[in-house]
Parts: sequence; C-alpha cells; structure tokens
Amino acid sequence: MTDLLTDRQSKIAVVTGAGSGIGRAVAVELLRAGWSVALAGRRPGTLEETAALAPRAASLAVRTDVARPEDVTALFAAAVERFGRVDLLFNNAGTFGPGGVPVEDLPYEAWQHVVNTNLNGAFLCAQAAYRQMKEQDPQGGRIINNGSISAHTPRPHSAPYTATKHALTGLTKALSLDGRPYRIAVGQIDIGNAATDMTSRMQTGALQANGEVAPEPVMDVADVARTVRHMAELPLEANVQFATVLATTMPYVGRG
Repeated sequence: MTDLLTDRQSKIAVVTGAGSGIGRAVAVELLRAGWSVALAGRRPGTLEETAALAPRAASLAVRTDVARPEDVTALFAAAVERFGRVDLLFNNAGTFGPGGVPVEDLPYEAWQHVVNTNLNGAFLCAQAAYRQMKEQDPQGGRIINNGSISAHTPRPHSAPYTATKHALTGLTKALSLDGRPYRIAVGQIDIGNAATDMTSRMQTGALQANGEVAPEPVMDVADVARTVRHMAELPLEANVQFATVLATTMPYVGRG
C-alpha cells in the first residue's frame, strides 16, 4: 500500500460491490492502473481479498450496505478522509433476487430487497458522490452506473431486477443532465453474461423466453473491467453515456 501523499496524487475511485464479481474485477483493474480505490461491500473479508490482488496499490476497505443511508455517508466520509476527494463512483452493488420465481409467487420482501439494493442504493451512492464532486476543488468527477442487458430486455421471472435496471437508466439520464453545471459526467454500462459467480448458471442452462432451458455463452469479466476503465479515464469533457458490453453470441439481440 502506498503512502498518503502518493494516494492523493492519483485519481480516486469508490467501487461498490467490490468484494466479488464485476466490482472486484473493476476495482483491481483501476488499482493496477494507478488509481486509489475505496472498496465498498457488505463483507469485509472479501474486500480484503480484493485489495490483496493489487497489494502495492492504495486501497481502503469500507464495510457498506448501500441500502443504508448512514453506511453510504460513512463510506464517502472515509474515502475523502483517506484520499482527499472522489473522482469516480462505479455504482455497481446489486442483486438479482430470487431467480426463477413467477411474479404471482414473489414475496413482497424479496421485491423490496432488490429495489432497496439496486435502485435505492444506487441513488444514495450517486447522491453522496454528487455532493462531494460538486463541492471539491477541482470541481467535478464521474459516476458510472452498472445497468444490465435487463435495462433493455428482461429475462423470464425477473420483474424486480428488470424494473430496477430500467429505473437505473432513468436515474443515469437525470443525473447526467443535472451534473452538467458542475463537471459531473454520468454514464452507464449495460453488461451481458460476464463470467462471475452470479452468472455461473448461464453456462449450464438458463431459462429462455420460449420456456426452454439452454446454456448461454459468457465473456471474460476482465473485458468489462477494461471498458469501465476506459470510460473512467476519459477527460470530463467527454462521456460515454451508455455502453453495452456482452458475450458476442448470447441470446440478446432478437431475444424472445
């Protein structure tokens, strides 16, 4: 881990859901590229595992439940105390919820959990980042929301996840507009079938729109991480508003 002076000479990122999957891959990509990164997630042990993948980089693990306003406030306070500012939020934390449950059987508590994590949590983190980026000197920064292919096209039995990802697209657009006066650039990356623990079932069989179960191709999560880094390292005068990165032959275009 580098010293504080070096930390404050680098770009500063906050990555939520950094303990696994896409969040871990993006955090490590940024750390290895010289960014200082506040790693946020609900499990401190997995955050430390992420940090250990880039042991010479400047990282800070902060236990965070993004659905809790007090946790989000503490996360950004810790990041600013340690690193001095926030240049990037990768708004990544999310959950699919109970997969394969028909909407008529979906418990309200399950719906609420997905909404609290995917939408309310994304809003709380974006709001905290926005407040910090607006007031810091030099002013500005970038927010990248992790959408999904489901922000465009749903899978069967995915009402909570799909609804929150559609809502996230609206949040991205609204934040992008509101951030213009303050040099806050906001974009979204929509990802399809990156190889992570969350998508491991895709390779053995996923329910299709016609009712069949079929295996689906996946792509290396490192390709997602490199795309996020490209978006993150653009000057604030340029913005990738929406990017779609997916396994080339997955059933998305023409799905259904």
